[in-house]
Amino acid sequence: MIKRMLLSATLIGGVVVAPASAQSCTGVASCTVTSTASVAVPALVSLDVAGGGAITLTPPTVADLTTGYVEDAGPSITVKANRTWTLSVHTTATTNWTYTGTQGGVKPIGDLTWSETAGGTYTAITNSAAAVVTNQAKTNTGAPTIFFRTVYSSDFSANNNSVGSYSIPLVFTLSAP
Repeated sequence: MIKRMLLSATLIGGVVVAPASAQSCTGVASCTVTSTASVAVPALVSLDVAGGGAITLTPPTVADLTTGYVEDAGPSITVKANRTWTLSVHTTATTNWTYTGTQGGVKPIGDLTWSETAGGTYTAITNSAAAVVTNQAKTNTGAPTIFFRTVYSSDFSANNNSVGSYSIPLVFTLSAP
């Protein structure tokens, strides 16, 4: 009788301690419990901009000052995304390119323009993210293109044509909203 009471107390104690969501089984030769494994996959993206963080733009020639700009293909861009995605570009410069030199160069950020096609409609770079491409399908090999035009004045004495080095930080953002 005492043994039965201990066995009952042990079983009751085991049931009370077990979590409500646990599954269990008993059997003589075998026992089976079925569970469901699940995972929530988030929006995953990968962005590769060629050039190791540096995009070299072509220096102007005398003829380019007459044309008013120099056009360059942008870096190769590779996108991977498991849902629709958007690629944007902007600069963190507030008003001007960074100038290194002794000739008083001042080049406004708007002197760098971009387009998604060569010879297309070019837009001045700003501090706000502008979509290069939007609502693109999920991909493992996305390759959006970007082209740049660096704008120059036809006036040789203009400060945005001064001898020296100019640089502007560009931020490419891949989002999968």
